[in-house]
Amino acid sequence: MSILSSKEDVIRVLSDSKVIAVIGFHRDPGKPAYYVPEYLDRNGYTVIPVNPALAARGESYFGHAAVSTVAELTEPVDVVEIFRRSDKVYQHLQDILSMQPLPKVVWMQQGIRDDEVAHQLSAVGIEVIQDRCMLADHRMWL
Repeated sequence: MSILSSKEDVIRVLSDSKVIAVIGFHRDPGKPAYYVPEYLDRNGYTVIPVNPALAARGESYFGHAAVSTVAELTEPVDVVEIFRRSDKVYQHLQDILSMQPLPKVVWMQQGIRDDEVAHQLSAVGIEVIQDRCMLADHRMWL
């Protein structure tokens, strides 16, 4: 597996993926961490919000209860999408690596990049996309 950047790889991930867990999901509809997952939900993806504050309040979005960490998920996830600052991405590495089964892809939203985490994920067979917007890529190519 590898760190992906080609148009063909991005289209393949968007086409083949059905379940997306969103780390850093936000409840404010004006923030990308809300409207990007909401767009994905409207376009047929299953979206699971990952945010400890929302999980503690028992909130649900798009028909799925928010969870505190991806490590809590029991259903297979195709993509873990990250909406956290680049310097916070490493905080989620162990949770991602503890997922059973592992996700196929970790996607860091536009402006988010952590090359060390990307290499560690890639080393265990998880494909990684960094610094790209799922909404913009979906609109452009699908």
